[in-house]
Amino acid sequence: MKRHVVAFLMITLAAAALPARAQTPPSAQEVKIYAGLHEAAAKGDAAEITRLIAAGEKPNLQDSKSRTPLHVAVFFKKYDAVRALLKAGANPNALEGDRYDPLTIAAVQNDVEMVKLLLENGASAKNITSRYDGTALIAAAHLGHVDVVKLLIAAKAPLNRVNNLGWTALMEAIVLGKGDNNHTATVKALVDAGADVNIPDRNRVSPLQHARQRGYSEMARIIEAAGGK
Repeated sequence: MKRHVVAFLMITLAAAALPARAQTPPSAQEVKIYAGLHEAAAKGDAAEITRLIAAGEKPNLQDSKSRTPLHVAVFFKKYDAVRALLKAGANPNALEGDRYDPLTIAAVQNDVEMVKLLLENGASAKNITSRYDGTALIAAAHLGHVDVVKLLIAAKAPLNRVNNLGWTALMEAIVLGKGDNNHTATVKALVDAGADVNIPDRNRVSPLQHARQRGYSEMARIIEAAGGK
């Protein structure tokens, strides 16, 4: 039994930094050798993006890590470049080498403006992303990015998706959160939207049990009021 608990704690601690560790923005060296659309995206040069695409460059070409220019522009928060790329036919749902789409990258960065921009231009909140088979919603809930969580809920993100760690967005907000105001508000947003409050983890521990074990009394109250057991 003790080994079982220790293994669970190790998984929890290791997972706490998953989104940050798994996402790999272009390094300084990569940016230095970028050319064409990738270079223009990194610089946020929307006019150059328009010119290059008019001259025949393909908007969805990939770098060595399978990042499209759109991924690069999202990583560097280049909004005008993102608009130019989307207008020219860039795929808002493309996956890079670590299987992240632009929307999940923006969600992890808590970039509300970018999330809105992507959703307005065809990005799907239903995409299964990352090596953890998660979603942008799970990633945002993990980090307590409540405004992003609300946008993704409104965009019909799957509320009860279970990733390959065995956690829903609700579970990640509790287990990997800090019990702070943002994570509590995230739990409330998910519960108010109709998330299943009784989907347990792989050890059959429920969201309510996790909240109580951690002393997150307000989270526990919200979950219990919604029928959590």
